[in-house]
Amino acid sequence: MAIEVTLKKTEQMTVAFASMKGPYSLIGETFGKLYGWIGEKGFVPSGPPIGVYFNAPGQVPDAELLWELRSPIAGEVAQSGPDERGLGVKKVEEAEVASTMHRGPFDQVGATWGALVGWIMENGYQIMGPGEEIYLTDPDKTPPQELLTEVCFPVKKQ
Repeated sequence: MAIEVTLKKTEQMTVAFASMKGPYSLIGETFGKLYGWIGEKGFVPSGPPIGVYFNAPGQVPDAELLWELRSPIAGEVAQSGPDERGLGVKKVEEAEVASTMHRGPFDQVGATWGALVGWIMENGYQIMGPGEEIYLTDPDKTPPQELLTEVCFPVKKQ
């Protein structure tokens, strides 16, 4: 699979987050919980939602998957949590990332992940943290074949 990869520096941001353990089938429900909490707190989302994946299907059973959903939020918000529901606010530091775009259904993003890992290794970089997906289109308003997801890993040159 041929992909176009961009190396870029992300900016520091404040995010509301939901830390999770379990199958990815809980992502939709968890985004609902996260955005409901953001609304309760009066926070203002300031960018597209993000999924951070600390392990992957095939590495561990679905019940052991560790992931976090994030929403950038505007303004000066104190860090907190995670609370008993796994919700909180934290700062995410800037990072150099290798990034590519996936167009299509979420359940087909695995091939893009594999191609990105291949590019990173072939080009002399080392993965420095968990992979992220940045969801650039709303699945409630976009046909699955037109969904745009930015896939990236923090990297450093070896």
